[in-house]
Amino acid sequence: MMTRSYIPLNSLRAFEAAARHLSFTRAAIELNVTHSAISRP
Repeated sequence: MMTRSYIPLNSLRAFEAAARHLSFTRAAIELNVTHSAISRP
């Protein structure tokens, strides 16, 4: 059986918000986190 690797849900939310807003800053404001929390790899 293959092992699956899942993306943490918070990372997916950050990616979606950043893509929708086209801005890490606006995504951070929406998610109530810091800019660096959104932009980290």
